[in-house]
Amino acid sequence: MDAMVDPAVDETHMAAAVELAWAGLGSVEPNPMVGCVIVRAGQVIGRGCHERFGEAHAEVNALHDCLQNGHDAKGATAYVTLEPCCHHGKTPPCADALIAAGLARVVIAVVDPFEQVSGGGVARLKDAGIEVDTGVAVELATNQLAAYLKRVRTGRPWVIAKWAMSMDGRIATATGQSQWITGESARREVHALRGRIDGIAVGMGTVLADDPLLTARPSGPRTLNRTLNRIVFAQTRVPPLDRQLVKTATKTPLWLIAGPLVRDADLAALSGHGARVIRCQNPDPIAMIDEALLRLGGRDNPGGTPLTNLMVEGGGRLLGSFAAAEQIDEAHVYIGSKLIGGQAAPGPVGDPGISQLNRSISLRVGSVDRFDDDVRIIYRKASQHR
Repeated sequence: MDAMVDPAVDETHMAAAVELAWAGLGSVEPNPMVGCVIVRAGQVIGRGCHERFGEAHAEVNALHDCLQNGHDAKGATAYVTLEPCCHHGKTPPCADALIAAGLARVVIAVVDPFEQVSGGGVARLKDAGIEVDTGVAVELATNQLAAYLKRVRTGRPWVIAKWAMSMDGRIATATGQSQWITGESARREVHALRGRIDGIAVGMGTVLADDPLLTARPSGPRTLNRTLNRIVFAQTRVPPLDRQLVKTATKTPLWLIAGPLVRDADLAALSGHGARVIRCQNPDPIAMIDEALLRLGGRDNPGGTPLTNLMVEGGGRLLGSFAAAEQIDEAHVYIGSKLIGGQAAPGPVGDPGISQLNRSISLRVGSVDRFDDDVRIIYRKASQHR
């Protein structure tokens, strides 16, 4: 092990591990993105990340990289963005792999709140005589792990609100025309986002007005082979059987979040066409959202796999209900270069919304990007590490 511990050096190596972890975005869920860097005598001898769900974790890949590069990890320091697992899941415990490799020190950014880990990995490493430090670059890593951490701590997926609006804040003209407010480059970016999330939600108004397909059609060098769950919130009525969502339900999952006022016969007809149903007990839209998120984020949902990221695309009433429920964690706001005007032209977030300004959702600007003459602003909740 290195004779002296330099906090600045630890931060630098952990930042490199965080950067490695991003390669797993959209491929590892419901597992977390994790990166690992192994260092000896100031030299990086191994790098790895969790690349795909069900496959080797970051620590194992970094140890394998050491061997591939002709290095022995004995006596080295490992920088890991999330506490190494200590239980048998789809892969053996990573803590055991680090112990077997003879690591002298393990530096961890975030202690994993998952109940089967939750400090157990740290304890196992310490019991083996390995020096362990936690909380290094914790804010950087927590920001990256935000979606995973929310689901584990609250049982709900991370909610991304997305909308496109004109430069004066309209999502359509007064007559309802909305295609297209933004250009092709911005729309391609939306499909890239769809391609790496677990689910996309809309309300019945959008289904009836637009008859959307809600599939991901990403392009570019990193096109993920993911199945996007399409989710419709149906408070009192359900999609007609001739809608594209229903006709493709056997190929691409369609989930219906149904209120108690929806007729059983209508749900049975949709189930017969391949739709999965979550029947809510309370007709209030805010209560439906909370109940649905708990089901979607749990392993007892109709698909059997918890959703980590859920994007809400509209319409305005559904976005307004998510805002009122205080369940928007991130917003992707596309501002087109068009000017629409008109008091009757709708805005992106409708009723019920938030009635008191001091209860409004407050997010931070994460990034600002330009796509031709359109602009995207990504807002996110501040990282909360504990």
